[in-house]
Amino acid sequence: MKPSIILFLLILAGSMGCSVSPKPIDYGRVGCHYCSMTIVDKQHAAQWVTKKGKVFNFDAVECMMNQLKDEDESTIGLLLVNDFDHPGELVDATKATYLISENIPSPMGAFLSAFSEEQAAEHTLEANGGKLLTWSELKKQYNQ
Repeated sequence: MKPSIILFLLILAGSMGCSVSPKPIDYGRVGCHYCSMTIVDKQHAAQWVTKKGKVFNFDAVECMMNQLKDEDESTIGLLLVNDFDHPGELVDATKATYLISENIPSPMGAFLSAFSEEQAAEHTLEANGGKLLTWSELKKQYNQ
């Protein structure tokens, strides 16, 4: 084979292995990157994907937020959270609306849930009480 073809194939193979996209969470089988607890809750799990395509799963948004304190966020390509209203559906964490309500427990006890739609979060707030937060407010709460 010509060296240029080999180089092209190596570059192609490398780029295919490093795609920055969400990966399905294998609920009941994979552990949380932060606390090592098995991830089973489809309403509260979270995930981030590095710019190189490496995936880190979390059993709760609060675990992801605690892990972010120790990370260089410039290496992260995607921050994702499960939509409380659509269990198992990962959405952009930076665009989600967050609800802290003591009437909705989360796996690690922070009572933190994420919603892709602000209106859904407001409806859940009306039914359960609590406090709504944006991504930037949530980051401040976790001192980031």
